Amino acid sequence: MTEKLQHGGDIDAATETFGRPAESWLDLSTGINPVPYPVGDININTWQRLPTASDEAALIDAARAYYRVPDHAAILSAPGTQAIIQWLPIQQTQCRVQVMGPTYEEHAASWRARGHSVEVIDDIDTADADVVIVVNPNNPDGRVIEPDVLLRTARRLSGRGILIVDEAFGDVAPDMSVTPETGAAGLLILRSFGKFFGLAGLRLGFAVGSAFDIEILKRALGPWAVAGPALQVGTQALNDRVWHEQSRSRLANDSARLDKILASAGMALVGGTPLYRLFRSDNAPSIYERLGRAGIMVRKFDYDATWLRFGLPGRDADWDRLESALNSRS
Repeated sequence: MTEKLQHGGDIDAATETFGRPAESWLDLSTGINPVPYPVGDININTWQRLPTASDEAALIDAARAYYRVPDHAAILSAPGTQAIIQWLPIQQTQCRVQVMGPTYEEHAASWRARGHSVEVIDDIDTADADVVIVVNPNNPDGRVIEPDVLLRTARRLSGRGILIVDEAFGDVAPDMSVTPETGAAGLLILRSFGKFFGLAGLRLGFAVGSAFDIEILKRALGPWAVAGPALQVGTQALNDRVWHEQSRSRLANDSARLDKILASAGMALVGGTPLYRLFRSDNAPSIYERLGRAGIMVRKFDYDATWLRFGLPGRDADWDRLESALNSRS
C-alpha cells in the first residue's frame, strides 16, 4: 500500500480532527500566495475545444522568458510539478537516489514506490548517486544552496547521474535559480506555477533540461497534458511583469510582518521564504491545537514536534484572526 504523506491544505482532515465546517477554516498550512493572480474572464472556446499547438507555444514562450530559460534548453508544461515528480521514477531503471532533506516528502516517496534505493542526505558535497534531488529554496525551512554549488554538483554527476532541482518556491528568489544554466545533460529543473501566482488549483508546472530528458517526459505525459484554461491563464500571468514585482514586494513585507507576530507569541524563527515561515516552539503541539480550535490550520511535522510552518494571511481580517488566536489562552 502506498504511504499516505502529510501535506498542507488538507481541509478535510482538519475538519475531521477539529469538527469545524470546511468553509470556516483559515488555511495557513500551505506556501501558496494568499493574494492570487486575477484570472479574469476565460473565453468559452477555451473550455470547449482541445488545446491547440499555438496555445501551448504561447505558454512555453511566456515560461521561457519568465524563468529565463536559455535557447539551447528544452522546456515542457505539465499538469502540476507533482505529475512530473510521479513520472520521473518510472522513466529510470533501478538506481540509487539521494534526496537533500528534510524536504518535500513526495520526492523520496515517489522513487521508493518504484523500487529505487533512496537515501536522505544533509550535505550536498556528499552527493554521489545516480539521481540527486534538491529542493531550492527548501520546503519547509527555506534553506538555499548557492547556484554555483548546485552547478558544480551537476557537473560532477554528469555522465553518470543527474541533479534534479525543484525550484517550486524559486519565484520569490529569482537570483538563486539555476534555470538560466540548464540545457546540458545532468541537470533537470522543476518549476511550479501555482504557489507564487496563488493558483494551485490550476495545476500547472514545468520541467526544464536537456532536449533528451525533456523529450522522454513529453512522451510520457502525452498530448494535451495541460488544460486549455490553464494554458490561457498561465500565459497571461507569466507575461505580467508589473504583477510579479508588486507581488514580490508585498510578500516580503507580509512575511516580515508575520515574523514579528510569531516572535511576539514566543516562537523562534527557523527559516522560510516570503511565502511561508517555519518557527520552533517547545509548545508547538499546544499552539497547533489552540489554532485548530480557532479554525486556523498550520502545518505540523511528525519528524520534529517543535516545528510549525505558517503561510501568509491575506485579508486584514485574517491577520487579526491569527493574532487573536495566538494571544488567546483558552
